[in-house]
Amino acid sequence: MADILLAFKAGRAFRRDNTSNIVEPSPVKGAIILTAGDDGLFHFTWKNRTSGVVDEDLILFPSDASFVKVPHPTGRVYVLKFSSSNQRHFFWLQDASTARDEEFVANINRLLEDPESNLVWNTASSAASQPQASTSAASLSATAPLIPPEQLAQLQALLAGSSSTPAAPEFSLTDILTPANLTPLFTSHPELIPTLFPHLPPDLPTPPSAEALQRIINSPQFRSAVSSFDQALRTGLLGGLVRGLGLPEEAGTGIEPFLRAVQEQANKDTPPGGADDHMETD
Repeated sequence: MADILLAFKAGRAFRRDNTSNIVEPSPVKGAIILTAGDDGLFHFTWKNRTSGVVDEDLILFPSDASFVKVPHPTGRVYVLKFSSSNQRHFFWLQDASTARDEEFVANINRLLEDPESNLVWNTASSAASQPQASTSAASLSATAPLIPPEQLAQLQALLAGSSSTPAAPEFSLTDILTPANLTPLFTSHPELIPTLFPHLPPDLPTPPSAEALQRIINSPQFRSAVSSFDQALRTGLLGGLVRGLGLPEEAGTGIEPFLRAVQEQANKDTPPGGADDHMETD
């Protein structure tokens, strides 16, 4: 399964004609997705958010491409250009808010320079220089379904509140997958720890321990990974990824559907009499 490194809403743009310098954005809804593919290569893809079809799939090499702003009245048109060729691919940012445009562009250029770079979301630039402790979207998804129902009481309140007050700001995974929320889970349910380590990078301390996980969830890299997964979920294009993790495809269409699916999975996994009544089978 390809590892999604970055995903955000973006449409394509095209030259008015072959000789023109005028670029016109297309209204088609899309998303730019950067992945570390199963083939071991770094892929830059553009996916139609309406049809679900991938219309562009470019294989990139480190330091060969850059994502640069193009002069345009909207201020949101960019070109993917290459140092090894004259090919150009134009895009425009489609997120409803422009507040995070600079973050998206900075992070995409980090990955274009080095696909193993840590992304930075509203954190000090020095976080990127911390030792590598990358966490994949799969490992984050694997963590969430293990949360027992009693740990989801606050989440239930958030979900109930969000449905009754549409104008309230949308919550984020970074507000839920925090050290304060995760630490009690690992200390009260130590049997979960060995199930998480297969989803984490292979160079982590062994044997699995609560102390090792504590270091991970308090690291800037973990926070960056949570933010990246949060942003990918907001594109609504992770149906295939979450299906492979045992969640329904609709869980990959946004933050709230993902959290609802997590809650339902946790309820299914806990017997009526409570966790103590559960008998493990081999």
